[in-house]
Amino acid sequence: MSSSTHSTDVVIIGAGPVGLFAIFECGMLKMKCHVVDALDMLGGQCTALYPEKPIYDIPAHPAIDAADLIDRLTEQAAPFEPTYHLGQQVTGLARNGDGWRVTTDKGTVIDARAVMIAAGVGAFGPNKPPLENLEAYEGTGVFYLVKRRQDFAGKRVVIAGGGDSAVDWAISLSEVAAKVMVVHRRAKFRAAPESVSRLDELVAQGRVEMVVPYQLAGLEGNGGILTGVRVADLDGNEKVLEADVLLPFFGLAMNLGPIAEWGLNLEKHHIAVTQQTCATSEPGIFAVGDIATYPGKLKLILCGFSEAAMAAHAIHPLIHPDQVLHFEYSTSKGKPGA
Repeated sequence: MSSSTHSTDVVIIGAGPVGLFAIFECGMLKMKCHVVDALDMLGGQCTALYPEKPIYDIPAHPAIDAADLIDRLTEQAAPFEPTYHLGQQVTGLARNGDGWRVTTDKGTVIDARAVMIAAGVGAFGPNKPPLENLEAYEGTGVFYLVKRRQDFAGKRVVIAGGGDSAVDWAISLSEVAAKVMVVHRRAKFRAAPESVSRLDELVAQGRVEMVVPYQLAGLEGNGGILTGVRVADLDGNEKVLEADVLLPFFGLAMNLGPIAEWGLNLEKHHIAVTQQTCATSEPGIFAVGDIATYPGKLKLILCGFSEAAMAAHAIHPLIHPDQVLHFEYSTSKGKPGA
């Protein structure tokens, strides 16, 4: 285990899209950042769970793949020379004079005046369906994420779930898979209306098969090679869908991990903040993105970007108490090296 000590203005916990944009916002206010993430790569869920999934609600981008979004955000943050501590989980957060001391499971110690938590949903993992011998097919026929959709080219794919991930991947994989079947316990989906409309069009064209109202009942195959997915209707009647791949999209299991022990006000696995500043119940600690909650909160990346900007402006007087912050647009202010 290596051990090192650092000092900086702001520690950002989480290197997902909101954490990366927070580097830019802090940098524009002349505040240096160290960034810690438990994953060994930048991008959070965008990189780990759906790098090739298109995102449609980023301003000025009608569509942008998650991996490309992370690349652009990383490029945007680069002029401010952030220090990344990847593959490390924050295990300790303690008062240190007027600031905070952050420690990780790799022995890294970072002293900072402020901390911005942009940890998404905290530690995350898939909610797995309760199917017998499920583990025998994981990684060969059962997958909880799509990193490269080309891996499923020519495959018979069963997608289970009724949310955005299930609908979006059914649409996307219909372009490369031999067959796409969507299993859901009811005809209504909890997804963006435009995406549901597109899915309905694909069903009408025969490019996607709806298996409704059904739910997963079992797996068939041998030696880890999947050959079929058993499904049952509401009366318990079963049938087998011939398949090479099962993609169960039942959401993520949220686990705040050590964050839950830091004495912050929590509301249903989220950190309660003041909306105007994203300040938590502990002075000098801020939370932004999906992990933060307040009345009227929308879990959108663009809202997380806004929260990062508000938090950075709230942190500025802590770092530069003798400087009056005059708000300027980036077009007139410019950036380092410009």
